[in-house]
Order: sequence, then structure tokens, then C-alpha cells
Amino acid sequence: MSQPLIVYGMHSPNVRKVVIMLEELELPFELRHVAVFKGEQFTPEFLALNPLAKVPVLLDPELEEPLAESGAILFWLAERTGKLLPAQGGARYRIMQWLMVQMAAIGPMLGQLNHFQLLGGSEPYASGRYAAQAKRLYRLLDDRLAQHEWIAGNSYSIADIAIYPWARYLEQHRFDPASHPALMRWRNGIDARPAITRANARMDADFTAKTNEARFNATPADLDRFFGRTETMPPADFSIVTR
Repeated sequence: MSQPLIVYGMHSPNVRKVVIMLEELELPFELRHVAVFKGEQFTPEFLALNPLAKVPVLLDPELEEPLAESGAILFWLAERTGKLLPAQGGARYRIMQWLMVQMAAIGPMLGQLNHFQLLGGSEPYASGRYAAQAKRLYRLLDDRLAQHEWIAGNSYSIADIAIYPWARYLEQHRFDPASHPALMRWRNGIDARPAITRANARMDADFTAKTNEARFNATPADLDRFFGRTETMPPADFSIVTR
């Protein structure tokens, strides 16, 4: 029996995309929770896995060392198995293009909107800026999917897997699903995939309760470290929202 892969993570979109990928590939894997709200990502043991102190991190017997960054993990798993990413040609690079869009724009912009809009921040300029960026990106996705069945073309790929967990924030970000029909058609199609059902169950079973417990028990100093707040930054009333 092959040795299972190990994913270090928490309840977050970037971890979810890795779990979805592993379920789509039907690879055996284990999940290990990292209590980021309590600072476990800054321990020497975790920093030895990823000096950037971020999840997810993948341990794979076929790799010489731990692999971090969710986009790189998707790319590796696709290359490892020969699935969900063509080996060559234009289709391969369209997929890589949209994977980079997620990593460079969709994740960072929607993540910042979570911080300032969903987490109760009091900075109207920042909230407005990231809401505008989110509006543009959701429209980009809807327009793209009005012309293509899947994000990168005619086939489900790692680009869809990367973007899907972030696209689930549409309603929480206060945008109207009816105004994004192509995006909703695509999202509903992914929701119906058996691998998504399995991935959601694994995330709930292994990460949701543990992540919530860590954030509820975090001290103000823990949260300051998690958010990178310093003495020169004004405090905010963060009521953490996870999905």
C-alpha cells in the first residue's frame, strides 16, 4: 500500500483547493491541523516545513522536501499524476494562466476583502478598494464562463480547482448570484462532483471545529501576531469569519 500524503492546513480556501485536488486524483492523504490563530505556524517545527509560516504544506514521499504554496502544490500533483493539466500545448498554458490569475489576483484581493469587510474592520477606504476589486474579478469570471464551459476552456482542470473555493464567497461578499449566471452555473456543476462532496466532508471533519476552537481561544496577542498588527496600527474588533 502506498504511503499517504500529508497536508498541513486549516479551514481556508487555499487548503481546500489542495484537498479537492487530492480527492479528484483519489490519492491517499492525511490532514494535520495547524492552529494558526494560536501561532503554531511560527513554531520551529512548522518553520522547518515552510519558512514563510503559511499553510498549506504538502509532504509527499516522491518529493525530497516539503512543498508549500497551494498553486505549486496543484501543479506538482497534476504533473505527478498526469491529470487535470495537459503535458504540452496551448491548453496547458491557458490553464497555467488562469491558475496564476487566482494566485496573483483572486486570492489576494478576495482575501483582503474578507479582512476588511467580513471581519469587521473600520477602514472605509480599504473596504471600498477591495470591494471594487472583488466586483471586477467576479465579473471577469462570469464573462469568461459565459464563453467557456470551464475556466481555461473545454476541460475541468487545476484552474477550476484553484478558483472554486474563492468563488464560494460571492454571496458573503454581498454580490448577487442572479447577476453572475455563468459563474453560478459553473459553481453548481463543481458542487455536484463526488470529489467535492468528499473534500468538503474531510475539511469539516478534520479542520472546521479545530480552526474555530483555535480562533475562539486565541488571545489578543495571538491575533495581533496572526494579523501582523503592531503598536502603530489601530486595533479592530475582529469577529473572525471562516468558510
